[in-house]
Amino acid sequence: MSKPSAAVLISGSGTNLQAIIDEVAAGQLELDLSVVLSNRPDAAGLGRARKANISTKCIRHQDYAERALYDAALVETLDRYKPDLIILAGFMRILTGTFVSHFSGRVLNIHPSLLPKYPGLDTHQRAIDAGEQWHGSTVHFVTEDLDGGPAIIQGRVAVMPDDSARELAARVLALEHKIYPEAARLFAAGRIEYRDGSAWLDGEQLTEPLQYPNAIRG
Repeated sequence: MSKPSAAVLISGSGTNLQAIIDEVAAGQLELDLSVVLSNRPDAAGLGRARKANISTKCIRHQDYAERALYDAALVETLDRYKPDLIILAGFMRILTGTFVSHFSGRVLNIHPSLLPKYPGLDTHQRAIDAGEQWHGSTVHFVTEDLDGGPAIIQGRVAVMPDDSARELAARVLALEHKIYPEAARLFAAGRIEYRDGSAWLDGEQLTEPLQYPNAIRG
């Protein structure tokens, strides 16, 4: 039985991409990483992909007059690889409904907050300013609702009294490197799916996201 294929979309350094590459290389994640695609030719994550002998593509968003045209180019390119899963790993583009519906139920994103708290940008400073005791990250299915798709797994870190946004972000990022491969592992194993607007695990609807490190490994 062949492994599910995955495309990873990035815009920057690709540290979450690297975490996934490492899990695949170690035999801990049964995925065929078919392509890494970026909207930026200088994205360092493209180098990580090439080092791992993964095909790379760059589609510059500046080359398209409209967001819809850019997303159409993304869809056309990704369809050539027939991905079972699309992993957004720091892809700094808001995807149109056309893209999301085309790959419905097959797109994962990671967001640096305990969703539904703090969708959007500047999540670490916002958590500090609000006096939060806990902060973290969430892997979720992508829907047309920005950062609003059903959550799969979360991990959390304590907010220290003297935390800067940079320090908090570093701890959250280290956690992301653990929970994103975990979510991909559940998807690759056919245990997690998107259905009826919700995430389902082993045939049961998730009413709350799994909590790392207590996520079900099976």
